[in-house]
Amino acid sequence: MDDRVRQTAESIIGTLRHAGHTAYLAGGCVRDMLLGQPPKDYDVVTDARPNDIRGLFRRTELVGAKFGVVIVRLHGVMTEVATFRADGTYSDGRHPDEVVFGGEIEDAHRRDFTVNAIFYDPADHRVIDHVGGRADLDARLIRTVGGPDRRFAEDHLRLLRAVRFAARLGFDIHADTVAAIARHADRLPTISAERIREELKLILTHPTRADGWGWLTSTGLANHLVAGLNWPAPERARIAARLASIEGGIGFAPALAVVLRDRSPADAQSVCRSLRCTNDEVRSVAWLLRSLPRVHDPRSLELADLKMLMADDDFDDLAELLRGDLLADGAGLGPWDALMARARAIPRDAVAPAPFITGEDVLARGVPAGPDIGRILDAVYRSQLNESVRDRSAAMVLMDERIRSK
Repeated sequence: MDDRVRQTAESIIGTLRHAGHTAYLAGGCVRDMLLGQPPKDYDVVTDARPNDIRGLFRRTELVGAKFGVVIVRLHGVMTEVATFRADGTYSDGRHPDEVVFGGEIEDAHRRDFTVNAIFYDPADHRVIDHVGGRADLDARLIRTVGGPDRRFAEDHLRLLRAVRFAARLGFDIHADTVAAIARHADRLPTISAERIREELKLILTHPTRADGWGWLTSTGLANHLVAGLNWPAPERARIAARLASIEGGIGFAPALAVVLRDRSPADAQSVCRSLRCTNDEVRSVAWLLRSLPRVHDPRSLELADLKMLMADDDFDDLAELLRGDLLADGAGLGPWDALMARARAIPRDAVAPAPFITGEDVLARGVPAGPDIGRILDAVYRSQLNESVRDRSAAMVLMDERIRSK
């Protein structure tokens, strides 16, 4: 994180304090600072009301009038500044029906987990902890602020957030919190598919994805990600092993392909659409699942088949999924080594060369427009990729043969 972002947040706090207000850093940035990790952003909380905040800074945007949230634009940085508040009832299981501006203690007690409810005063270098968050950080524990059943009944997305924080931070989840997650797991479908998708993406694309999957399955949340989607114990175990075998961060599509590895491409596409995945993600997941069985025996692939696989943007992910499959199954990496050796031996400009012939060439031979043209072009191009046709002249000869035999 750019030091300028933190300095900007601290400058905002300084301005608020100079005007007679209380102001702190809050939330995830404080948690990460105390853990010695670089924060992704810096949020400010204050007793100043939204109109007071807007009066102190020239460039502001009121993004959550109901919740007292103002974006302050300063030094080219956008910083979220929120007024201390207490939340009212949550009738939709996601957002409070009303909020009441209050003090820092009320604000700390409305938050989701203790480790996210710590404040920091940069002027006095002072940690302000009203909920025991510092002790839970030291114990590496995710625990709700207050009773877990109430916290999860208020906002069902917190069910997935608990899993994400535990996995990403390498923390345990307090037993009472785990039990409450299991009790409330069936509330997950009340959240929009888009929000579920975004939380699932954050869980599965992180290097700790196997831990995240473990929490999703042990709490019962996995069975409520998509309606009608259940995971038998053997499949859950295979998924966990495959996720653990993939190193580093990966994209969401390959991560979903790992989770849906034992499902058909059509079923996987249906799951992806239920999660409101993008069209590119849906295509990638289906392509990876169709292609993965083929690369388990890379020596059986014709040169053209290998080149067409390599020409796809998802080929590197395909190779990584193959490696993960082999490691998870306890098999040797022979097929992966063979695939990569064959791929490295192919010059980049030979992977998807321009075709020697086009549809115009076929039409010029009197073939009427229609599917026959595509079939002829595909056959000739396949021979070109197999390097049995090496120039345009040979391609034209093969084209004529195909026209005569159609």
